[in-house]
Amino acid sequence: MSRLLRIDTNKRTFAFSDMGAYAGMGGRALTSRLILDEVPALSHPLGASNKLVAAAGILTGTAAANSGRISLGAKSPLTGGIKESNSGGLFSQKMAKLGIQAMVFEDKPEDSAAPVVVVVKADGVSIVEAPELAGLGTYAASEILLAKYGSRAAVMLIGPAGETCRLAASVQFTDPKGRPARAAGRGGLGAVMGSKKIKAVVVDDTGATGVPVADKEAFKAANKRWVEILGSHPVTSQGLPGFGTSILVNIINEAGALPTKNFRFGRFDQAADISGEKMVELMQARGGKPKEGCHPGCVIQCSQTFVDDKGGYLSSGLEYETVWAFGANCLINDIDDIARMDHACDDLGLDTIDMGNAVAVAMDGGIIPWGDSKAALTLLRRVGDPSDSLGRIMGNGAKFAGQAFGVSRVAEVKGQALPAYDPRSVKGVGVTYATTPMGADHTAGYAVCQNILKCGGDVNPMTKVGQVELSKNLQIATAAIDAVGFCLFVAFAVLDTADAVQVMCDQIAAVTGKAFAPGDFLALGVNTLKDEIAFNTKAGFTKEHDQLPEFFAEPLAPHNTTWDFTPEELQGAKVS
Repeated sequence: MSRLLRIDTNKRTFAFSDMGAYAGMGGRALTSRLILDEVPALSHPLGASNKLVAAAGILTGTAAANSGRISLGAKSPLTGGIKESNSGGLFSQKMAKLGIQAMVFEDKPEDSAAPVVVVVKADGVSIVEAPELAGLGTYAASEILLAKYGSRAAVMLIGPAGETCRLAASVQFTDPKGRPARAAGRGGLGAVMGSKKIKAVVVDDTGATGVPVADKEAFKAANKRWVEILGSHPVTSQGLPGFGTSILVNIINEAGALPTKNFRFGRFDQAADISGEKMVELMQARGGKPKEGCHPGCVIQCSQTFVDDKGGYLSSGLEYETVWAFGANCLINDIDDIARMDHACDDLGLDTIDMGNAVAVAMDGGIIPWGDSKAALTLLRRVGDPSDSLGRIMGNGAKFAGQAFGVSRVAEVKGQALPAYDPRSVKGVGVTYATTPMGADHTAGYAVCQNILKCGGDVNPMTKVGQVELSKNLQIATAAIDAVGFCLFVAFAVLDTADAVQVMCDQIAAVTGKAFAPGDFLALGVNTLKDEIAFNTKAGFTKEHDQLPEFFAEPLAPHNTTWDFTPEELQGAKVS
């Protein structure tokens, strides 16, 4: 039976409760409903009234392929609005197998309080002071915790950026090899965790009863078909496993939509040096691993272990957005240094997208030279020193850095930096950037599918025709997928397979024992978005916040596209 585990971070007590009004909910649907119901919209994101929610998806913990994602929710200190940030890793599956649908971290202790570790096992919960972990990077801290609590455990933790409440702070999760390389990066939720003095949460599912399945034969049949669907689509069975997400570098560059030099150009003439193809070539030559999953049951396997020229570990889960943010956007073509910056962000607990944009802003402001990877890495590492003023500026993300450095060219919406697709030449994802309740977020409605990859249809990326409707439909579908606990990458296959939505519904029905039809799947996404929009409206957001920065009116080479949507047109992408 699913339960909520509530942690009072001030009194340092805990209590289990049944799901109550949240019965049947999971993932993003649960985090957003709980934040809407229980967090005052005008509260301070780092204050006692905010809550941090870690929720497993509806299917998480079962054998459903690629269903191991976790949703974190809170009022975002970066955007001031509601936030769901999503990650892989082992944590969510283990939590679900213990019968915990969500952990809710409430209240906050005095600023002088020592950080704590929350340990959750089948036989109980303990909250342990851990002053020895204060200030440690996530790699050192997770190594200590896994040595103490055993290799079967999974860890959710923050680095120095979260402990010092930096606005771009992430929450990191350990992967199957115990590396804290999976991140709920967006929205600064690591700062919320830091404000509550939670350094880490350790989950060990030894002795857990697992997730009950109401109809095992029906679930087995549906999951078999699900694996067939994922295993037969060229993106999920060949492109992503073969080259990782950085296969997109050459594709987006060729499309003229790879943001270059802080969104000045759409092509980077050194893109081949940082491409997925180049990364695989290097990993194969150096003894790295170009294909692995971030949690059990992943059949896509788009992660990897990236090593240096001596075979030493540099990073894992080196994603396209990270490679772009520190690469083309900063005119850097040294893939090894980009991997080192990825490692630094994982260790300090920082969002790579916001930090890549912040480094580009620092280059625009003359703080460091364009293309200087060594200076960029040094600048990032300064975030780990709480007495370093420049490090404090950088750790607060791109918008804050722009204000501090006097740079107006900052690619952000609602305070959150833009990802790796220029909205002028991939207009569908630009509509998502502008209108999602999350702030600029490509994962909220990935129109790159139809605009560039031609999955699920063909919509010209450089005209306005069809983009608003496309973004709206994708935002609805994405919210539903996040609620179920699926990796968003399943969407490539779902969009091109006639029975895929029905198969997902069959899996849910088989697990819960309750009828679940495609109409219910649609309603799940719509209602989640309604909750998020309702919270943001109470927090003071209006249609004036659903806009891209004015510099996107500039023509973008090579296609000379511009951002040309009116505020009224964009409102059509929001559910009502």
